Amino acid sequence: MADIALFHSVLGVRPGIHDAAQRLRAAGHDVLVVDQYDGRVFDDYEEAGAFSESVGYPELVRRGLEAVAVVPDGLVVAGFSNGAAMAEVVATQRRCSGALLLSGALPLGMLGAPSWPAGTPVQVHYAEHDPFRRQEWVDALVADVSASGSGVEQFDYPGSGHLFTDPGLPAEHDPRAAELLWERALAFVRVVTTSSGR
Repeated sequence: MADIALFHSVLGVRPGIHDAAQRLRAAGHDVLVVDQYDGRVFDDYEEAGAFSESVGYPELVRRGLEAVAVVPDGLVVAGFSNGAAMAEVVATQRRCSGALLLSGALPLGMLGAPSWPAGTPVQVHYAEHDPFRRQEWVDALVADVSASGSGVEQFDYPGSGHLFTDPGLPAEHDPRAAELLWERALAFVRVVTTSSGR
């Protein structure tokens, strides 16, 4: 069993986040859904982005780190989109068993982190034509993780849905890709949890 901290996308804790948490719990894991928006939820990316900017990156980081303070070291961090970046932040400041990055990845330099922690494997998932995808950022993170000696896997899926695992976003949802993602993600969590001795 893993302790997992799950971070939402820029849209907030939508039903898709609860669906993700339920999948992880059904596999026997203890999941903390971190709400950095205090209950605010959005349907529109532009409106959500404006709200996120109004809160500010330092405050969002503070909220995220404060929320996971109750989770023991050795946790797995997971996040969607902006939440993937928050998962990276936690992984660079806490001892984590692994990081699961879903439709999001930022170079460590953008997060103010000097290096990736050794022994913290990463799995990255993206739709091939995700409009928010910056391949140079993905490549930089993969390079940062590889340089630490940690394992890193990157999986691409056909389509252009940003949050393609979220059934509440029908224009983006891809059921087949979502099932494959969760098959891989659950296997990753199982492996990193076993490797860490938890």
